[in-house]
Amino acid sequence: MARGAKKKKMKIIKADYIYYKGGYLEEHAVLFDEKIIAVAPYEELCSSHPEAELLPYVPNSVLYPGFINTHVHLEFSANRTTLKYGSFVEWLYSVIGRRDELLGECDQKILDEACAQMLRSGVTAFGAISSLGLELEAVARAPQRVVFFNELLGSNPASVDVLYADFLSRLEASSLRSDAHITPAIAIHSPYSVHPIVIKKAMALARERGLIVSAHFLESPQEREWLEHGSGEFREFFKKLFNQERPNNSIGGFLDAFDGHSTHFTHCVQAGRSELEAIAGRGHSIAHCPRSNRYLGCGRLDLETIHELDIPYTVATDGLSSNNTLSIFDELRAALMLHEGIDLNTLARKLIDAVTVNAADVLRLDCGRLEAGYHADMVLIAMDEKIDDYDDLPLWTILHTREVTQLYIKGERHV
Repeated sequence: MARGAKKKKMKIIKADYIYYKGGYLEEHAVLFDEKIIAVAPYEELCSSHPEAELLPYVPNSVLYPGFINTHVHLEFSANRTTLKYGSFVEWLYSVIGRRDELLGECDQKILDEACAQMLRSGVTAFGAISSLGLELEAVARAPQRVVFFNELLGSNPASVDVLYADFLSRLEASSLRSDAHITPAIAIHSPYSVHPIVIKKAMALARERGLIVSAHFLESPQEREWLEHGSGEFREFFKKLFNQERPNNSIGGFLDAFDGHSTHFTHCVQAGRSELEAIAGRGHSIAHCPRSNRYLGCGRLDLETIHELDIPYTVATDGLSSNNTLSIFDELRAALMLHEGIDLNTLARKLIDAVTVNAADVLRLDCGRLEAGYHADMVLIAMDEKIDDYDDLPLWTILHTREVTQLYIKGERHV
């Protein structure tokens, strides 16, 4: 705490159920200021800390750690019906064709509303994937913690030096905003859009500075066909727009570039068992964006194998360039519907962890848990009815929540 700063008053928040280490505590409460001080029976905390402020009790309530959206593009948040959905390559053509128009329409008001929409659905931290840095000021204004992934693109050897210099400039700009709850990070766009020499340079920088790294990987069938065989719709796309007739990376070579540095791979819808085993064995994780994958015709992530291999995964909204809302609950409900082969209640429990503890670990944030010593980033949800069996709580939480009742970041209420 800065010299002269006033220490925040301790508070006690009680809920019918408190999500704690993968289960639920009844008749408990959380004592907190900026951080969680203790989780204990309510009467015990009231007795041992009579000076603490008692927050009003909300009936039928569940207290969770704040939710974390690990992968969201904000720069195209002006999109509603401009871009083409249904086919990944058609969508990509529409992004390139309407890019300047959408970027011009995405003013600070739209960016602020995008952050606010996440906030209302309980998101207290997010990973912003930024290709231009245009949303840096907006995320600095937002109350959430932000891991700011400066995205690197460039597959043409003639232009990679200029693009890498621009990437470095954006990375340094985000590094200067560390006082505004922003953590600088690196995003390698994808194996089809970044030259291997540039990937090598960026990963050397990530290892040197200990930066978090994210990368799109095997999102669409067209990407896989291009990387494996140099054929398909991507061949026509790259030849037409970039005069490129062969891929710069192989699937295995791209994965090898991240060895020794835990990376958050996004999508992985077209990853086979061999790639998933490599991700598991090398300590990487996956961001699952079910609605984006469905809307762009990419397929379904093999979540059954991911569970079998015990790969850490998160659930994320992606951006409004490939989605219709930034609500984390809309995304969780989509995941429930998409993975019909997994037991419903088992999946619901895993999804809650995906947007709390798993996401915090991936983004290296001291939140995502309601335990002493972690930041007091919390969401309170009032259920419509009393819950008789707490085993049902993950499912009922996901199905019935549109907006959270209360939200705290560093102990300060924002919703």
